[in-house]
Amino acid sequence: QVHLVESGGGLVQPGGSLRLSCVAPRMIFSVFSPLSMGWYRQAPGKERELVARIDSNRMTDYAESVKGRFTVSRDNSRKTVYLQLNSLKPEDTAVYFCNTVPAERPWGQGTQVMVSS
Repeated sequence: QVHLVESGGGLVQPGGSLRLSCVAPRMIFSVFSPLSMGWYRQAPGKERELVARIDSNRMTDYAESVKGRFTVSRDNSRKTVYLQLNSLKPEDTAVYFCNTVPAERPWGQGTQVMVSS
């Protein structure tokens, strides 16, 4: 049973942009909308880290490494969270996941972001 489905990753050159999406198909609106949602990433050989979060009141917070370059947003009516990635760097290469904050749902498969020239 799929709880979270991420999409939108790909191969991009340094300085490029991507927009990631995460939909929660099994959640109903009344469950999704109060949740704090986050985008996490896991680079090869590294621990998974939280890079962006958006609360139910749409307050946002970012890891220092992505602040000013990434923007998180949500559409509760679509049960979807987005992550706009701009000015991408090779060190942003990772598999990106979404989950609640703290992470309490089963992890999805994630979406691969590769930044390379």
